[in-house]
Amino acid sequence: MREPVTFTPEDTSMVDAFVKPTTTRSRRELFRSIGMVALGGATAVLAACSGGSGASGGGGGSAAASTGPITVAKSSVPEGSGVIKGAYVVTQPTAGDFKAFSSKCTHEGCPLSAVDGDAIVCNCHGSQFSVKDGSVLHPPAQKPLPAATVSVDGDDLKVSG
Repeated sequence: MREPVTFTPEDTSMVDAFVKPTTTRSRRELFRSIGMVALGGATAVLAACSGGSGASGGGGGSAAASTGPITVAKSSVPEGSGVIKGAYVVTQPTAGDFKAFSSKCTHEGCPLSAVDGDAIVCNCHGSQFSVKDGSVLHPPAQKPLPAATVSVDGDDLKVSG
């Protein structure tokens, strides 16, 4: 068996939160404590990814409904693709046909990260949605993106939940 490590008041590193000065602990106890800190940090990252959506699959149901209206220039929305603007993804599947959806993934509530051609992409877990109707193109998401309302106002689009 190995000899315990003794810490003195001069030892002011990250172990101070777990080991009182002049307390004798084994190296195993020390590393177990440090490991728990690392595990706690990983848990916080995973919780942030979930966006507070609760159970899997319930993430994006009302994201757009709770957000105020926005204005988007029609010229900024590429034909056959789309753009992410705040709480919405605004798409133009065909010339002059504009759609809008919540910009939160329905899998775990992560913010959608990009529109790549005709797919709306979530980088958290790889879900993809159609720019045409928000339907799921690639899991793990099971539910389509909630639709938002789009109206044309001259050269602009008004989008609301």
